[in-house]
Amino acid sequence: MIIGVPKEIKNNENRVGVTPAGTMELVKHGHTVFIQQDAGLQSGFEDEEYIKAGAKILPTIEKVYSTAEMIIKVKEPIEPEYKLIKKDQLVFTYFHFASGEELTNAMIASGSVCVSYETVEDPDRSLPLLTPMSEVAGRMSIQQGAKFLEKPLKGRGILLGGVPGVAPAKVLVLGGGVVGTQAAKMAAGMGADVTILDISVKRLRYLDDVMPANVKTEFSNEYSIRKHIKDSDLIIGGVLIPGAKAPKLITRDMLKDMRAGTVIVDVAVDQGGCFETTKPTTHQDPVYIIDDVVHYSVANMPGAVPYTSTLALTNVTLPYAIQLANKGWKKACSDNEPLKKGLNVINGDVVYPAISEAFDLPLRDVNEYLN
Repeated sequence: MIIGVPKEIKNNENRVGVTPAGTMELVKHGHTVFIQQDAGLQSGFEDEEYIKAGAKILPTIEKVYSTAEMIIKVKEPIEPEYKLIKKDQLVFTYFHFASGEELTNAMIASGSVCVSYETVEDPDRSLPLLTPMSEVAGRMSIQQGAKFLEKPLKGRGILLGGVPGVAPAKVLVLGGGVVGTQAAKMAAGMGADVTILDISVKRLRYLDDVMPANVKTEFSNEYSIRKHIKDSDLIIGGVLIPGAKAPKLITRDMLKDMRAGTVIVDVAVDQGGCFETTKPTTHQDPVYIIDDVVHYSVANMPGAVPYTSTLALTNVTLPYAIQLANKGWKKACSDNEPLKKGLNVINGDVVYPAISEAFDLPLRDVNEYLN
């Protein structure tokens, strides 16, 4: 198969779809890999490394899209890329369709085959291709939150871990999944007073067993959220419903109950956000303030640490990419049930229920394409 890896053009997106090591594996399987010039530079990978791994370099994004049968990316295509995607072209990337109607309509119109990293789902309901980026974002949420709690950045002026004789900051984590667990670990490690809310008692029991003493667990409902936001200094939103819009757990009216300078970090922004006042921001302009509450909602947080993120992403996406390239998408998805769940849009048809529900679009049974 002819595989293309374009340079990411979303604001401050520094990751790349495949590392030189991943390229070498694809070439070993007999595939031709075209990398856009300088696509890996911001992640620390030079063109020469890709050439040594067996790739060919193309000068422009247009050349990559026009040449490739399969595109491997990191972020969803943005408007300048829509017209470059061809009918029947296989696009393997993060799409987050349920939070992007314009993107959804563009991919339907393109006639391409869209396989979304974030909806590939194992039998235990874990999301193997989303997990490493959730781990990065969860850890980064505390790093960024701690920074924006500083007074020059409009925060409350609180050191996350406090000092002897001064209480540490209170951190509230909404969701005990991958993001929430990693956020809680980082916050606890910095000495904060951490509370995790979740609706799964089974998950809370697990977290209660493995977390250090400065992490408490509590069942999540509106009452407990309203109680905790009043004295929390940093609030992390890490709630996920696979492939669907995130529920709005903090509403606009709740902001008035928070203290001035409270920082809220919405890691669920890619799925529409779990705060009602969330709007996507960029690393260039990461925060905005509503009712004296600092909102951080960068839609591609792992893009700020591209070397770590690109290695972590390729580690998990490469085995699936090899299957898609070796067998073609129909056979690969027929043989691999988790990968089959990654199919979102095929030749103009929506085949993933959460996207159909989000925009009231007709839903076609994915098996009609695979059988």
